[in-house]
Amino acid sequence: MTPSIRFFAACALVCLLGACAAPGARTPLTLDTHVDIPLAYMHEARFDVGTDTALKVDLGKMRRGGLDAAFFVIFVEQGPLTADGYANAVAEAESKYSGIEAMLARYPERIRLATTPDEVLRNRERGLLSAMIGIENAYSLGHDLARVDAAYRRGVRYLGLVHVGDNDLCTSSLPNLELGERPDSGVGLSAFGREVVRRANALGMMVDVSHASDDCVRDTLAASTAPIIASHSSARALLDHPRNLPDDLLRAIAAKGGVIQAVAYKEFLKSDPARKQAEKDLEKTVARAAGDEEFDGEKHEARPEWIEGMRRIDAQYPLATLDTFLDHVAHIAEVAGIDHVGIASDFDGGGEVTGWRDASQTRNVTEGLRRCGFGEAEIAKIWSGNLLRTWRAVEAAAAAP
Repeated sequence: MTPSIRFFAACALVCLLGACAAPGARTPLTLDTHVDIPLAYMHEARFDVGTDTALKVDLGKMRRGGLDAAFFVIFVEQGPLTADGYANAVAEAESKYSGIEAMLARYPERIRLATTPDEVLRNRERGLLSAMIGIENAYSLGHDLARVDAAYRRGVRYLGLVHVGDNDLCTSSLPNLELGERPDSGVGLSAFGREVVRRANALGMMVDVSHASDDCVRDTLAASTAPIIASHSSARALLDHPRNLPDDLLRAIAAKGGVIQAVAYKEFLKSDPARKQAEKDLEKTVARAAGDEEFDGEKHEARPEWIEGMRRIDAQYPLATLDTFLDHVAHIAEVAGIDHVGIASDFDGGGEVTGWRDASQTRNVTEGLRRCGFGEAEIAKIWSGNLLRTWRAVEAAAAAP
C-alpha cells in the first residue's frame, strides 16, 4: 500500500498491527549508502574487515545481518583552504582509497567493487557482497577539478559536496561559527562548486547534498542536469536539526528524480543535549588517561575506559530507537513519494539506533518496515531500488548527447 500520514503520526501502533512478509517473499537487495571507514582501514590488523572487528561494518557482520551492498566513504574533516590544508586532505583521502582497494584485493571471493547498478545486481546473484565508493566532503579534491575525474577512475560514484564547515564548493548546514561562517549567509554553491557539479554530471557521478546548507541544496538542484541524492539526511519536520532536510527540499529533490536516504544517526533522530555533553566529557577523560591533549576515535575508542563509559551513557541516556528512524523513512515517503526514499546507517561515523547498532542487525530494519505496513515491492524500493534507479538516471544523463 502507499504510505500515508499514519506512519508519521502513529508508526508504533501500525507496527503492532501491520502485515508480515508473504510466505516465500524474496529478500530485498539491501544497500546502505553511507558507511564510514577509519584512516587505518585495512592498514592495521584491528581494521582488517575480513576478520571480526570492533567496527560496526565488517564482512562478517554484513553477511550475518543480510547487508548486501554499501558505499564506503572517503571522508576528510574540513580544514583550512590553503595549499597545506588541501595537501593534507588529499593525503588522508588516499589512505582511505588504498584501504578500500586492499579490502577488495584481499577478499575477492567475499566482496567486489560495483561501479554500476548492474554490477551490484550481478554481485548479489553470485553470492558476493558489493562495495561502492562515495566521497564525503569534496575538500579532498584539493581545489583541483581534475581530481573529480581521478576519483571516478578510482570507483567513486557519488560526490558529497561539503561536511561540517564551509569549503571551497559550498556552504555547510553546520558552518564553523568560530571562523565567522554564518548559517544565514544566503550563499550556496561557489563558482568552483558549479564546475564540480557540471563535471560530475558529465561523468555520470551522483552529486550528494547531505551536509549542504539549504541554499547550497537549492543551487545544486538548479545547476545539476541530472537527479541528485542526499546520501544520509533525515526529515527536519520530525526533528529540527539543520542537517535534516525540510519538506520543501524533500519535494524538490524528488521532483528532479532524486532520492533522500534517511539516516540512522542519533543526533538527527533524537535531541539529547545531556547525552551529547556526557560523551564530550568522556572524550576528555579518556584522552587525558591516554596522555593525549585531544580525543582521537581511532586511537581511543578501543580503550576499556571508553567502552565502559559508553555503556554507562547508553544506560542513562538511551539512543533513538529503530521505530524513531522508521518514522523518518515513512515521513520522507509521505512527502517526497515512495520512489524517493532510501536508507543509510552512517555506521562507524556515529550512526546507530537501538535495534540497528551494527550491520549484523540489518534484518531488523527490513522487519520493521514490514511491521510499519510497507509492502514487499515498497521495501525493495526503499532498500535499493530507488537509489539504483537514480544512479541509472545519472548515468543516462551523462550519456545523452
